[in-house]
Amino acid sequence: MPFKESEDKSEIIRSYDAASEAKRLLRTIRAGSLATITPEDGFPFTSLVNVATEPDGTPLLLVSGLATHTKHILADDRVSLLLAQGGAGDPLAHPRLTLIGRAELVKDAQIRESVKKRFLNRHPKSALYADFPDFSFCRIRLLHAHLNGGFGKAGQFPAAAIMTSIENAADLIASESRALTHLNADHTVALALLAKALADAPDGDWRATGIDPDGLDLACGDRTARIAFPEPVRDPETLRKMLEKLVGCARDALSRLQHA
Repeated sequence: MPFKESEDKSEIIRSYDAASEAKRLLRTIRAGSLATITPEDGFPFTSLVNVATEPDGTPLLLVSGLATHTKHILADDRVSLLLAQGGAGDPLAHPRLTLIGRAELVKDAQIRESVKKRFLNRHPKSALYADFPDFSFCRIRLLHAHLNGGFGKAGQFPAAAIMTSIENAADLIASESRALTHLNADHTVALALLAKALADAPDGDWRATGIDPDGLDLACGDRTARIAFPEPVRDPETLRKMLEKLVGCARDALSRLQHA
């Protein structure tokens, strides 16, 4: 967002929460630029990939065995993934997150099923080819990240600073599919309210695509939004109470705007 003439740039930079912005980008950007290493000569090779995340924030990709980047990963697992938020005006004025890590193909059948659910919730059209024999899901084990948030706003983080702890959250993770089904069947009005009031998103048919201890992921067509929880949620009952509280906050926020 451009600075207004009256704004104190130094104050905005001081109050900028780089870690929270990095977490938001990690959870909301749907596609990114994947850089792999060409084994023959060591030159970088960049391709476009769809991105989802595991509950702890680990990036997930769906890759074809025929793709050049997959062949590179099998030879050298070091990768970089750029997640950039688009928008009007100067592209460099918008935030972007560079992730550094090591890629690994998911081979365990049980893990593949859980990863597949997370990925297809974010990218439902990928169901057309996700089970093709030559396609595999790929995790990126993050090492560190670099955020460029625009003018004078940046951050350098170890992976742990932007990941989500899933300790003691097994019940929440196990109940995710049921919770998503319930929210999308019975609480679409509440989801739209959360998106508009708490994520500054436009009106639309918002649906829930992911739940983790730190927040709720939403999508409306090609748009995404992230509702960050003010404190970690680690079980279904705490999730229910948290969403009720956030919906109340969202209603209050919109009411204040309407009467301002």
